[in-house]
Amino acid sequence: MPINSFWLELKEEAQQLVEQEPLLASYVHACILAHHNAETALSFILSNKIKDEVMTAIAIREVFNEAYLMSPELVEAAITDVKAVLSRDPAVSSHLTVMLNFKGFQAIQTHRLAHYLWSKGRRDLALFLQSRNSEAFGVDVHPAATIGRGVMFDHATGIVIGETAVVEDNVSILQSVTLGGTGNESGDRHPKVRRGVMIGANSTILGNIEIGQGSKVGAGSVVLKDVPPHVTVVGVPAKIVGVPSCDSPCETMNQNVLDD
Repeated sequence: MPINSFWLELKEEAQQLVEQEPLLASYVHACILAHHNAETALSFILSNKIKDEVMTAIAIREVFNEAYLMSPELVEAAITDVKAVLSRDPAVSSHLTVMLNFKGFQAIQTHRLAHYLWSKGRRDLALFLQSRNSEAFGVDVHPAATIGRGVMFDHATGIVIGETAVVEDNVSILQSVTLGGTGNESGDRHPKVRRGVMIGANSTILGNIEIGQGSKVGAGSVVLKDVPPHVTVVGVPAKIVGVPSCDSPCETMNQNVLDD
């Protein structure tokens, strides 16, 4: 969806919410209706979520605005993430709900800024944002980790993603998932999660291994070796138990491995 079309739709949803719930009118106005585009609204929302007593919302917002100006693909990625949540989560009925209330979405966008700063050599500020992301949203993602578009952190609390991890486009990750290393080794040491994957709650995936395209990791699994494309794995250690009923488990979010 083009950025302008998304923005018009978001404003319409905001106006409807103001009419339906007057107690939220000032909040919605400050977050959405007072702005001229999606990027300034997003920077306002995120900066107020991750500010602290030392780093003000205004200071953080300036960094967001700079990143969105220099790298508009960050805004496009955010919109794709919103759409992913709306299409996959039956509890969500509007883009506005995701923007205002879903900390998984907000944590991913905060990471995108940290990753942008890391790539520009501003590593101390990137690490500060990682720390605030962890404190504010309960999500700890190293700034160097790569996260694609259309990614959903469902519930999000307790997600940990290491420095050399890669999460490709269109992936769904539930709460308390770890994409970690196996020790204090250096170099490329974290998982690579390919397109279409769904990772169930409380799963732990360790080492420089690949989770193949369109695969499903059942809740509570411990994955220590490569997972082929389009299979379902579960257990400690994880083993192949079936085949997902669709090419992209991230979209259907069917977490019952007995259906595969």
